[in-house]
Amino acid sequence: MITDKDVSYVADLANLELTPEERERMVKDLGSILSYIERLNELDTSSVAPMAQVFTGSEAAGPAKNAAAQAWREDVLAACLPHDEALRNAPVKDKDFFKVPKVIER
Repeated sequence: MITDKDVSYVADLANLELTPEERERMVKDLGSILSYIERLNELDTSSVAPMAQVFTGSEAAGPAKNAAAQAWREDVLAACLPHDEALRNAPVKDKDFFKVPKVIER
């Protein structure tokens, strides 16, 4: 299903340098993932409603409900970090901006 050529192509897109051993392992791992997805595609999900979140909190009971409730917080408007303070420890700055090295070399 997945070939060494596929892995090399994706690694190149991601700018990753893989050793031959890593490429071989990725071929196996990605093949395993895709075969599992194929198994999942065999399931009949026509009666299952689409959802964006696995857990909504409404169907929880007991301690799990409390844990989920504690994971959420109110979205409260707060003061932003002052610009000067944000730039104070920047190793290199260009007037009002952080100056960072170029990441993409191609």
